[in-house]
Amino acid sequence: MEKVLNLMRIWWMEMSLFMIRGREWLRERIRETACGLRQKGMVAEPGIDGILVTVGLCIIALLLCVVMKNSLSEFIKSIVSSMTKEATDILSGTRV
Repeated sequence: MEKVLNLMRIWWMEMSLFMIRGREWLRERIRETACGLRQKGMVAEPGIDGILVTVGLCIIALLLCVVMKNSLSEFIKSIVSSMTKEATDILSGTRV
């Protein structure tokens, strides 16, 4: 009976070590993968920001043309006139 208990203890210790090593190995693989992804994701691609901004502005302009149709010129005039009024108020000192 004592031999069986000793064998079970040894087996348990070996399995515990195996599990610990397995967790450490898995943790290391995850860390390596995360570092690799971070390095690949943080690489700045030249010119991609300008392209994205240009595409975004084109999409916004197309949406404005589609949504506003005939009243686009009136919409722009109202924005310009309100901005002109605000700028005049700020420059004249009537608005703080």
